[in-house]
Amino acid sequence: MTIETLIADYGLPAICFGAGAEGETVAILAGVVAHRGTLPFWQVTAAVAIGSFVADQIFFACGRYFRESRFVARLHEKPFFARAIAEFDKRPTLFTFGFRFVYGLRTISPVAIGTTQLPASRFVLINAAAAAIWALLFVSLGYVFGQGIEAIFGRLPAHLWLLVGVVGAAVLALLLAVAAHRRRAAASPGTPSR
Repeated sequence: MTIETLIADYGLPAICFGAGAEGETVAILAGVVAHRGTLPFWQVTAAVAIGSFVADQIFFACGRYFRESRFVARLHEKPFFARAIAEFDKRPTLFTFGFRFVYGLRTISPVAIGTTQLPASRFVLINAAAAAIWALLFVSLGYVFGQGIEAIFGRLPAHLWLLVGVVGAAVLALLLAVAAHRRRAAASPGTPSR
């Protein structure tokens, strides 16, 4: 199944759901779709933002209202959960805004924040702003990335766009992971400086 077929059959709802369920890869691929002219850029960006916003609201609600559930209990046992709470305690607003930009914290963070005393109304506002900026950033990356590849190689078939998008997202995820690792190494005591 090609990207065009998925978009033709399901359109913006598929992008919205995919952005909430997966994240960066779908947002970047949505930018490529917008570049190809299949759907308008601003509609694609809005669909990505809404999908991300709704998913994080659901995860926040799980942390807030279903703390005793098996799902939340399993997440609570993971080391990333404790890290999310520790970062939240240091800078609640900044962490609530920025968790979606940090690789490895995107799904677990809204659940962790839901278990804190942060008012739900404040989370909604911060989440909406962060989702909009995140969507604009990643859809724009896909849009520009698509434009650059097309300028170099010409118009590619849909299945190659999918491959290009997945590889691009993997490279971006790797760069984010390396940056996060370097920050952790620099922050830990006793680490020799380079």
